[in-house]
Amino acid sequence: MRKPNQKQLLKKLSLSAIACFSLLQGCAINPATGRVDTVTMSSAREVSLGKELYEEMLKTLPVYQDEKLNAYINEVGQKVAAAGDRTKIEYHFTVVDSPDINAFALPGGYIFINRGLIAYLQNEAQLAAVLGHEIAHVTARHAVRQEAARAGRNVGAVFAGVLTGSSTVASAAAQWSDAAIAGYGRNMELEADGFGAEYIRNAGYSAEAMIDVIGVLKDHERFTKQQAKDAGKQTTSYHGVFASHPRNDKRLQEAVKATGDNQKSGELYVERFEEATDGLIWGENFDRAEQAASKEEANKENRYTHSRLGFTMLFPESWEINNEKTEIIGEATDKSASLTLGLSRLKPDTNYEEFLRSEFNVTLLKQSEPLNQFGMLGHTGIKSDKSGAEQRIAVLNRGGVAYVFEGKVNSAKEGINYDQLFMSSIRSFQPVARTSPNTAKLKHSKTIKYVVANENTTFARLANQLKLGKYGEEYLRLINSYYPRGEPIPGEKIKIIQ
Repeated sequence: MRKPNQKQLLKKLSLSAIACFSLLQGCAINPATGRVDTVTMSSAREVSLGKELYEEMLKTLPVYQDEKLNAYINEVGQKVAAAGDRTKIEYHFTVVDSPDINAFALPGGYIFINRGLIAYLQNEAQLAAVLGHEIAHVTARHAVRQEAARAGRNVGAVFAGVLTGSSTVASAAAQWSDAAIAGYGRNMELEADGFGAEYIRNAGYSAEAMIDVIGVLKDHERFTKQQAKDAGKQTTSYHGVFASHPRNDKRLQEAVKATGDNQKSGELYVERFEEATDGLIWGENFDRAEQAASKEEANKENRYTHSRLGFTMLFPESWEINNEKTEIIGEATDKSASLTLGLSRLKPDTNYEEFLRSEFNVTLLKQSEPLNQFGMLGHTGIKSDKSGAEQRIAVLNRGGVAYVFEGKVNSAKEGINYDQLFMSSIRSFQPVARTSPNTAKLKHSKTIKYVVANENTTFARLANQLKLGKYGEEYLRLINSYYPRGEPIPGEKIKIIQ
């Protein structure tokens, strides 16, 4: 067999290059890094997919209902985004009604921040630092770059579905939402710190706020680890890797210093932040439960609320709901379908998909996807029973307790999308205030207030007066950046929880 000559080899290589270019049509200069990205998705498709994912997440994530705060977060976010490297896309900022410490970015400019994280910040510059970090994930196209790296040799197969709009979009979107919430790995998180610091400095804030935020998160992480240890539970932290930066992380210090000669110059805007966050709900939002109850009464929804366990959920209209000894069963009046909710224990570091497979003895789990709703993580999918009929199953983790759902169709009626009914019920499941027969009325939410300290003010005394419980002093120290020690200075404005 003759060996190809040099001209033939060059021709083959050229054809390969053309084929490669066709596949990798998303290759472009990254707007943040200035390097060539070997990815397979255009910016337009990234934005489109981000919008799809954003709309799906809004179905499960509760949005914080405070027009003043939402407008303020959007104002700060837009200011930082305008100082970034990718100004031609539209940014959307959403405050999630969750006490958890988190913020994350979806592809294409969709930024989420939990109200729980806002409560621990001290000024607008720190808020800008959090938003700037998330904006940097978007400008540096971390979601797309990470997915391309993960796909490896199968990059064409994985993204062909994304580019053509096939069912692969759903699985890719689920993977991206997981990555966005959990973080992108140390290198990309550090890159986001550096670009974020540059963006907030360009927007007129102190770039040092990026390091200050790391300190805030580090203090919270130390406290929650101790708290979890006391309770024998697992602990989580904002973006994992991002929160694990030590205060003296040399790479982080260098990234912030690279923004300019005087990274401490710039505004903090303390008073504007205090005005916007005065009245911010702290901890569990019991008022939302009351609002849901009012809405239920107005709409006459088929809602089931378990007062002792503290949860509420919707069942399909006209279904009968029975509270059995070990499970709650919602069933169609004609017995055509049912949705069962049971409880189980979760071990620390449980993989929710593996839990479902084990719980239901499933090998193949169709339409497998993670759940993240109302501060609870979990997983869902479809299994087939012995007869071949498909059943929707799901699990949600609430404080180490697994809430396990199983939807069954006994005799399908024409024109009814049973899986849609099951998912609507599962996605409506949310925590409410636990009550007992001796409870006179629902609890009311606590809020953040600002007061001026005097010569007698100590965090221990405040925690006792405000009846904040076992860790009240620690929470007051954390939200005022006095953890683990120190006392407020007379005349200083501090946050309290009441």
